[in-house]
Amino acid sequence: MKILEKFKKAEKVETPVKEEKPARSQIPKKFKALLITELPGDKYSGQITERDINELPEGEVLIRVEYSSINFKDALSANGNKGVSRSFPHTPGVDAAGVVLSSESKSVSVGDEVIVTGYDLGMNTSGGFGQLIRVPAEWVVKCPAGLALRDSMILGTAGFTAALCIDKLIRNGVKPSSGKILVTGATGGVGIIAVALLSKLGYQVTASTGKEEQHGMLLSIGAKEIVDRSLFADETRKPLLDEEWAGAIDVVGGDTLFNVVKSLCYGGSVAACGLVQSPVFHASVLPFILRGVNLLGIDSVKLPLSTKTAVWKKLANEWKLSNLDDISTDIGFDELESSLAQVFKGLAVGRFVLHLKT
Repeated sequence: MKILEKFKKAEKVETPVKEEKPARSQIPKKFKALLITELPGDKYSGQITERDINELPEGEVLIRVEYSSINFKDALSANGNKGVSRSFPHTPGVDAAGVVLSSESKSVSVGDEVIVTGYDLGMNTSGGFGQLIRVPAEWVVKCPAGLALRDSMILGTAGFTAALCIDKLIRNGVKPSSGKILVTGATGGVGIIAVALLSKLGYQVTASTGKEEQHGMLLSIGAKEIVDRSLFADETRKPLLDEEWAGAIDVVGGDTLFNVVKSLCYGGSVAACGLVQSPVFHASVLPFILRGVNLLGIDSVKLPLSTKTAVWKKLANEWKLSNLDDISTDIGFDELESSLAQVFKGLAVGRFVLHLKT
């Protein structure tokens, strides 16, 4: 009998215990963020603080932000520029990359890695300098295969804008064989990525900067020539200058932009995307009617989502840069305000990437 019982025990096959899938982590009720507060006397103060999820605006998609980046518009918002952000207290950050925590849209799902840039993010909608954002689904781009979330924020709005400038120059006939391409403000966010990307695409790039100590860096990422920004900064009454540039990308605006227009070669184009010097300049129609040049406006904020998606895919594939680490600095919340100050004063070089993961 004992032998039979042993045999039956040996025959018995135990049913494996099913492993339960770990439950999705609960959505946090609190999160860390930079909060800019308006003080008496038209002053503004920034503080890293804990915010409540209920303070976020309405929207179909809740995102856990893992990375953000600093743009000049963020520095303006942090300094209380009412042309950028009207209501305070406010969390800036026009860029955000992270993971979807909840979604009421069929276009994105929980767990998707996504990018949000432009629209109203970080302007009057709580932005990427907080660990959570809630936004409309039509603002959200799925991070394309081949592009890491961190790399998407090294690029950010600045790199995306540089790509838009180059794309528009190409669409207007500016080819690598056309001649020299000028990039103003070459050590800033847009400029530095424009130099690297134009070089990758085979263009002969001239970089304009006032930072002599950064000449070596600009040459290392592909600039063939460097000129001092003072060559373009002065107001001149001459309606035309010597033909020099087949194309240009200008982030400075003001008289710099018009001096670039006046020195474009016949049929050349300049993509204008910034106003660091000034939003206005004294113009003449002569370069346009005597040389047939083009002044191309660039907007990265209100583009259709389909256009944004196409440009991000290009940056993840045929326009992918392999030297992004060379032009970026990783920062945490502790360094955010000092980095914003550098960008505001025009002292920054390259891109600041804010890490928000805990």
